[in-house]
Amino acid sequence: MRPRGLAVLAASVAAVLVPVAYGAVAGPLQGTVGPDFTIDLQDATGANVNQLDPGTYQITVRDRSIEHNFHLFGPGVNETTGVEDTETVTWTVTFQEGRYTLQCDPHALVGMKRRLVAGNPPPESTPTPKPKPVKLLATVGPKATISLRSATGAALKTLKAGSYTITVRDRTKVHNFHLVGKGVNRKTGKAAVGTVTWNVKLVKGALRFFSDQSPTKVKGSVTVG
Repeated sequence: MRPRGLAVLAASVAAVLVPVAYGAVAGPLQGTVGPDFTIDLQDATGANVNQLDPGTYQITVRDRSIEHNFHLFGPGVNETTGVEDTETVTWTVTFQEGRYTLQCDPHALVGMKRRLVAGNPPPESTPTPKPKPVKLLATVGPKATISLRSATGAALKTLKAGSYTITVRDRTKVHNFHLVGKGVNRKTGKAAVGTVTWNVKLVKGALRFFSDQSPTKVKGSVTVG
């Protein structure tokens, strides 16, 4: 009898140690959207779910508004209810290690959006913001004068290579403002007056500006370095 008892005990311990088969359904989870401007994903206890283990889950979604939908998407998952429908659906989805979003598509920009993390994905990279273009002020006229200055009105001898926004004030029908440099050739009309804005990219080299009516007298230049 003793050997039989040991065999039963060993079998019981083995049963406890056997892991759940890969692909087994976990959960369940409950998703809701509406009738107000709310969207949530909760576990069986009613607690909001922001992070979970990778794996396969059964999600029951209650869409309670004809103005909203419940859209869950991310790596390997893209499930949605209809915007103009009220319905209860059940999805079986497999979350991979990564980041997921649940949102109401028509109202994601007004707060109906939630983030969900599966496992421990690497931190999201923060994109490097592009530098804003430097503002310059160009003027020609009203007499035989022409200039290119900083946004504060300071005279310029040099500029750094990069992106610029140039506000051009053409105040004469006799002259125009013509800007020429490497990769740049912009000008206002000779008989036109008014204000225009140019977005240009300046590279190293000489940058000249002049009037086509009198290019040897009404002129100026800066060095882009």
